[in-house]
This record gives sequence, C-alpha cells and structure tokens, in this order.
Amino acid sequence: MRKLFGVVVLAAVCLAQESGDPWAKAELMEPAALAEALHSAKPPVILCTAFSVLYRSKRIPRALEAGPGSKPEGIALLKKAVADLPKDADIVVYCGCCPMVKCPNIRPAYRALREMGFQHVRVLNVPTNMHDDWFGKGYPSS
Repeated sequence: MRKLFGVVVLAAVCLAQESGDPWAKAELMEPAALAEALHSAKPPVILCTAFSVLYRSKRIPRALEAGPGSKPEGIALLKKAVADLPKDADIVVYCGCCPMVKCPNIRPAYRALREMGFQHVRVLNVPTNMHDDWFGKGYPSS
C-alpha cells in the first residue's frame, strides 16, 4: 500500500510539472479581483498578450497591447510595452483567446517578463475565454 501511495504521489507531481504553467497558484488573479483593482488609486499595469485582432476588438480598460506572446514579434512588443517600467511594477497579463490550458500566448509572455526581472507578475485566470470569463460577466471593457 505504501508503495502504491508513493507511485500516486510521484505521478501527481509529474502531471503538475507537465502542465507547463510557469506561475505559482498565488500568481493567478481572478477576474473579479482585477475588475475591483481597476477602480483603485493605483491599478496594475495590464498587458494583453492576445493576437492583435482580439486586442483591437475588445479589451480590458487601460490594457496595453503586448502580444501575441507565441510569436517573436509579440515578445518584442511585450518588451517594448514594459521597457520603462520598474522591475517591481505590479503587472497583470492576460490573453483569453481560448481555454487557458491551451493558450499559446500567456506562458511565453509570463516567462519573458520573469526573465526580464519583473518581480510582481500575475496572470488573469481566464479558464474558458475572455468572452465567457470577462466580457460576458459584465466586467469593464473598452
């Protein structure tokens, strides 16, 4: 029984590592929390790492275009967007093009920001897509 338990624990650890999420659970931000933070005296810097067509069609207010994170030109746009920010800036990144587990943009963008030395990077939790998880819930958009 002990051996079986050890195998199950090892399998769970391997699956967690295979998920490819470079962020810790504490670095996920729920949509309601970001919607509230938008009204604060000092809202976070919001970076949209989605494809340009999605950014141009509808986005979170004050979001900067910083993607697509899956392409070199998107990472270059991301780097340009944060070039003048201090390394301790409060940053929230999001994509929302598809279910987050399949998103090609959010992970490369998050990794690039961390590699650049940004210390406070959070990822907006968009499990399905921006339509269902943000816009459809009546959160602010522009």
